[in-house]
Amino acid sequence: MTITLHVGDLPAGVSFGDCVAIDTESMGLNWDRDRLCLVQLSSGDGNAHLVQLLANQYDAPNLKKLLTDPKVIKLFHFARADLATLYRYLGVMPQPIYCTKIASVLVRTFSERHGLKDLTKDLLGIDLSKEQQTSDWGTPVLSQDQLTYAASDVLHLHKLKAVLDTRLARENRTALARKIMDFLPVRAELDVAGWRDVDIFSHKPTKRPD
Repeated sequence: MTITLHVGDLPAGVSFGDCVAIDTESMGLNWDRDRLCLVQLSSGDGNAHLVQLLANQYDAPNLKKLLTDPKVIKLFHFARADLATLYRYLGVMPQPIYCTKIASVLVRTFSERHGLKDLTKDLLGIDLSKEQQTSDWGTPVLSQDQLTYAASDVLHLHKLKAVLDTRLARENRTALARKIMDFLPVRAELDVAGWRDVDIFSHKPTKRPD
């Protein structure tokens, strides 16, 4: 495994083929408060490219070009959160999307465990370490442990997609999955616009104060 760290942007000419696995690391879970710090990418070849984004430095034209390339599938686990973060800080909405969590929820209805650690363990027999999940991603110098952890979140997504695609086809849910994933950018826009905790399709989408 090779982990290549870039500061500020991807270099020109880096190719991830027709499907790139993507993850993000931020200072926290509130994208209005907690800035985006790192974007991890992999073509599924066992190697990862990590783009470190410093505070208020979000130009990254090469990264944005990749994120908006209509010929490249952007492969996430729990895409909704990453899409909202990327949209909030980079100002672009990645498309087209594939989300392994959505696929898992559709085909692994026998389980309530759809986290990335659960999927890699159950479907690939790989036990991911989450030791660095809550570390300080805003530090100017990332540790080797942080880099290894960050890379691990994208290295297995292509293999997970292959397994989940087979199960989606088996259960005749491929078309349904595609429709849901096509809607994810809209759901992320709603999150950023203020409807993060609101089900707009509910008969009573908001609660009145007691």
